[in-house]
Amino acid sequence: MTSTRSDGQKGAPPSPRGSSPKPPRFNPNRRALIAALIALLAINFYLGSRATQPAPRVRVPYSPYFLDQVRAGKVKSITSKGTAIQGTFTQKLSYSGSKPSTRFKTQIPAFADSASLSHLLEQKGVVVNAQPLDTGGPWWQNLLLGFGPTILFIGLLFWLMRRAGSVQNALGGFGRSRARRYQPSGDRVTFADVAGIEEAKQELTEVVDFLRHPEKYRKLGGRIPHGVLLSGPPGTGKTLLARAVAGEAEAPFFSMAASEFVEAIVGVGASRVRDLFKQAKEAAPAIVFIDELDAVGRSRTSGVAGFSGGNDEREQTLNQILTEMDGFDSSTNVIVIGATNRPDVLDAALLRPGRFDRRVAVQPPDRAGREAILKVHTRSVPLARDVELGRLAATTPGMVGADLANLVNEAALMAARRGHDEVTESDFTDALERIVLGAERQVMMTEEDRRRTAYHEGGHAVVGMLTEGADPVRKVSIIPRGMALGVTFAAPDTDRFNYREPEVYAKIKVALGGRAAEEVVFDEISSGAESDIEQLTAIARQMVGRWGMSAAIGPVAVISRDGSGPFLPGASEVSPETQKLVDDEVRRIVEEAHNEVVALLEENRGRLDSLAKALLEHETLDEDDAYAAAGVAPSREEPGAAPVAVARSRAPAS
Repeated sequence: MTSTRSDGQKGAPPSPRGSSPKPPRFNPNRRALIAALIALLAINFYLGSRATQPAPRVRVPYSPYFLDQVRAGKVKSITSKGTAIQGTFTQKLSYSGSKPSTRFKTQIPAFADSASLSHLLEQKGVVVNAQPLDTGGPWWQNLLLGFGPTILFIGLLFWLMRRAGSVQNALGGFGRSRARRYQPSGDRVTFADVAGIEEAKQELTEVVDFLRHPEKYRKLGGRIPHGVLLSGPPGTGKTLLARAVAGEAEAPFFSMAASEFVEAIVGVGASRVRDLFKQAKEAAPAIVFIDELDAVGRSRTSGVAGFSGGNDEREQTLNQILTEMDGFDSSTNVIVIGATNRPDVLDAALLRPGRFDRRVAVQPPDRAGREAILKVHTRSVPLARDVELGRLAATTPGMVGADLANLVNEAALMAARRGHDEVTESDFTDALERIVLGAERQVMMTEEDRRRTAYHEGGHAVVGMLTEGADPVRKVSIIPRGMALGVTFAAPDTDRFNYREPEVYAKIKVALGGRAAEEVVFDEISSGAESDIEQLTAIARQMVGRWGMSAAIGPVAVISRDGSGPFLPGASEVSPETQKLVDDEVRRIVEEAHNEVVALLEENRGRLDSLAKALLEHETLDEDDAYAAAGVAPSREEPGAAPVAVARSRAPAS
């Protein structure tokens, strides 16, 4: 698809195929030649004028010098211009050290006797001429001084009028839509460019068919939904899916973020909505895509998200969107596609039938979906023979399309830095570790810190190997990355969409493995378990307050969905006794898990020592090496899969 602005401002059209672009009117060499000629002409004119210019006149006093020269018969002629006299002597004369010259000038005093002067000049035979008075300068200077103020005033008035017109246009431009328009030409996006979300593509196939063949539905009395709401986590491909719908339907595509509607000036958002839908109706059949719809479409319930009245600019914008969508009829071939990460906060009026009456959930892809996405993003990437996209898809559970695109790009960049002709499996593995954990850091660690870090990460690994329900350990390393001094990778063999209580409890125990190992080996603890403690505490609180995994609380939700805040918005509905009971249950779960982990490591101290020794020697151990060093037989649910995902990390001492 080719992109243009919806306000009519388009880029220069490309030249026809096979024809070369027109050359510029003046190339740089020609411009330089013209400038040189103009400069030469100016210099020649200046030198010529200097050469033809007569010698300068000598200023002399009227009395007694001028009168004495007249009486002595040394004045040949004079020219009078008012009270100013210019003339020539019969011979070169000088006055007061001036250069001798036959040309002179003087000024007649106002009180001088002009009659006697005239008689004296006539008596001595001096030729007398007279010229009209001038303004003391050339004609162009007189013209500039006479008409300059008027011309300046007219120019200033014209500039002010132009400025007022520009301001008016600018103010009018605030209400115009800033949507980007994509034409169905060029390299358009189709469903072939979208992978991993097959269910969502099937939902939108009907929309594409309606835009292509609307009569098929109208003759049967069918009505296509006015709006389609795409909801899902960030990076799952909602915008790409909307562009693919436009590409498949070969219809104009207007894209705009909801936040672009709202400005500081009241009424601008509603005006932009009207302009956007007007353009879409003129270009029908067309698609209007509004990204991050929750920016203006949040619930208008009092006290929620700051919406508490009818004068809010966002609410006016939302009302205009609702009004425009209500104006669609069966002949309006315009479909509105909205995208949001928070469908739960949208206003109910948006979701009623007749507006966004079809909701399509765009979920993170499963393993097969991730493999299909990787195939799309590696179309133009030369892959080595050891790269298996299916195996790579298994190493990236939880990643969405944007993450996988970034992974392919990072792997290609890493292969280029290493001088590879093809992207190898090691490039993908290192790129994945770089994305998840960050780049390796050059930290000068003491031998004591290395030993403590080796036991800390070894504790995570041994507990993960020996605890039922824990994810298999994939890699253990004591090389500092990001903010961690060491890392332990673990991931399930297959995608998991539901966790049983033993599996959740195992996560807490594995997170406690590093701290417990320090207690068992060094008989003391350090600050290196900071991130582990944060992680296990959050899991324990959700077990109690969200998932009903505590007999003392039961199946009652008493904390927020994300677990950040400790309680729901209706805090008055949760009694202080319940709040204290939640804290007690969290502490009980963590303490019981801690005691079990300490007992497990004490019982398997030999395995822990062996694994820590191998880490100190090799710094990084893959799955097979780690299990062999600990003397544990690896168990896989699906042979051949070797996922790699971060599970825990040891933070540096703060």
